[in-house]
Amino acid sequence: MAQRWHDLLFAHWPVSAAQMRALVPAELELDTFRGEAWVGIVPFRMSGIRLRGTPPVPGLSAFPELNLRTYVRHEDKPGVWFFTLEASQPVAVGVARRWFHLPYHRARMVCRREGEDIHYASRRADRRGAAASFVARYGPCGPARIAAPGTLEHWLVERYCLYALGPGRGLLRGLQPPGRVVDLAAAHAIDLGRCQPLLHFARLQEVVVWTPEALG
Repeated sequence: MAQRWHDLLFAHWPVSAAQMRALVPAELELDTFRGEAWVGIVPFRMSGIRLRGTPPVPGLSAFPELNLRTYVRHEDKPGVWFFTLEASQPVAVGVARRWFHLPYHRARMVCRREGEDIHYASRRADRRGAAASFVARYGPCGPARIAAPGTLEHWLVERYCLYALGPGRGLLRGLQPPGRVVDLAAAHAIDLGRCQPLLHFARLQEVVVWTPEALG
């Protein structure tokens, strides 16, 4: 697949490795930075979603998405573990659950640009999960720059692999190149503590997604 991601906020909190280890499948190694695990909340807007070599389908190819994640490894390959992905397009939610085996939930969402800032709001509308919501206003506050290898910023955002559990708990790997958030994290038994999040913003990312491969 090919798609575009617009107006991304990367909001990250350090959390105890013990808390994350209890929530991540045993098949995966928890990835940490200098001994600390991290939880990220990433809201953005998608567009141009299509199978490679085909045009986008009107009404199905552009919608807001939000995810709650932490970071893992398998056989020394770093990646992302999603606790939830929220999206406003019900067909996309169904396809992603069936094809990629990812924990997508339907949500009522607003993503609106106001000058340089983004107003974002999401409230889960899916009976398959507990009530969860997210509200934020965010935007850029300086010039764009590239994260340097070895830094925390690079470790957090330069992730091009995701992991999921397929039928029978078979491990799958897929490749891909400030707000009120208490409800979303709490719905997945994650305590973000009282520290302020580390925030990064990206205006646009071009994305290619490959078919998941079974591991082991």
